[in-house]
Amino acid sequence: MTIAESISATLTDVQWEIAHAIALTLVKDNTDVNELGKTVAYLRSVINHPDATTRFFQYLKTLVSHGRQIGHSKRTTDYYISIDKACSNYLKNISNAHTILQILGWVSRLIRYYKDAGIPIGEMSIPTAPPVESARQAEIAKVAQSQHFQVDQIIEATVTKINGNKVTYEILGTIKLTEKEPKKASSLQEGQAVQVKILAIKDDGSIKSIKCI
Repeated sequence: MTIAESISATLTDVQWEIAHAIALTLVKDNTDVNELGKTVAYLRSVINHPDATTRFFQYLKTLVSHGRQIGHSKRTTDYYISIDKACSNYLKNISNAHTILQILGWVSRLIRYYKDAGIPIGEMSIPTAPPVESARQAEIAKVAQSQHFQVDQIIEATVTKINGNKVTYEILGTIKLTEKEPKKASSLQEGQAVQVKILAIKDDGSIKSIKCI
């Protein structure tokens, strides 16, 4: 499995573009990945606070302001400026701290990947504007946060489409998931109300996979 395939399994397409853009930006600025690691560690330490996202961005500003006092070299402040600028630019539309933490975790991996692989970064383009999640994606994220889904939880769903052994379910009128149901598909009908079990949850709290019971 390639690194892109690994990321696509845990991030949405938009989130992958954001992680990619931040990583490229920081590599081009020759930013020390260890300094990024410190910001990730801070976010992880406050992740359960309701204002975790606000605290994180304030922390970045603090690093920039006090870089000379807390840095180990003259370049440390430059690293902090680069990290603050990239995060403020590309993560400004994301309010979920868990999602930001997940993206930055992949940014750290990507930076090391790009450097170790010797990829000619100068030839790779960086998006000039951050990708924006659609209104539907934002709505789904809001629902996921409010519901606190759990593995093995039983919830109501509506069958919206059946294609061979693939069944598309709609949950709470917002979330749509398509699953292979080789034993159930033939006995289901579109528009039918069913119960499904949650099999896996993504790091951002949204549902990753379900099955009809």
